[in-house]
Amino acid sequence: MVEGESTSMMPKLITFLSSVLQRVAESNDHLDSAIETQKSSAFHGLTRPGISLHSYLERILKYANCSNSCFIVAYVYLDRFAQRQPLLPINSYNVHRLLITSVLVAAKFMDDRCYNNAFYARVGGISTTEINFLEVDFLFGLGFHLNVTPNTFHTYCSSLQKEMLLQQPPLTSPITSITSSEISLKTKYLSFEEDESSHQQQQVAV
Repeated sequence: MVEGESTSMMPKLITFLSSVLQRVAESNDHLDSAIETQKSSAFHGLTRPGISLHSYLERILKYANCSNSCFIVAYVYLDRFAQRQPLLPINSYNVHRLLITSVLVAAKFMDDRCYNNAFYARVGGISTTEINFLEVDFLFGLGFHLNVTPNTFHTYCSSLQKEMLLQQPPLTSPITSITSSEISLKTKYLSFEEDESSHQQQQVAV
């Protein structure tokens, strides 16, 4: 992990991020319009993975050794992917593969050093061939739109902070500046549509 980065907030970050992803995935599980498209997607699994999203994220955090910021950037990438690929909504059958791929791409873009695809494949419980394919598919799905501005980064941090407020009793958190109009969870999407102009300035089976 990058030197100087605090690890004390990571358990909470993992909890809140997994909660957001779980809610989005479950809200999209009932959608029938994209079933056939989903089945032909490289990210779609035949069954729901037996490992929970929270445990999966904990596993990635433990073994990937990427910087804390990679998890926020991965969150941004997942939202961009969902918005750019409306026929491939995030659900319980693809969220694990999307998650490990988004963290891999974020680590390569953000960190000076990161593990190779074979290592991430072992962490994610898939083959190296599969994660290679998923990475390419994910990049094209993003339109290779990988840059994340400081403003965008902090906005997505605020989204997770709001999730913390929703899960904790009032006044237990020092964060008080988030309003209900800032972030709204939508079906198919993780949080909100980005302002594109801002970018111009143990083995587990999945």
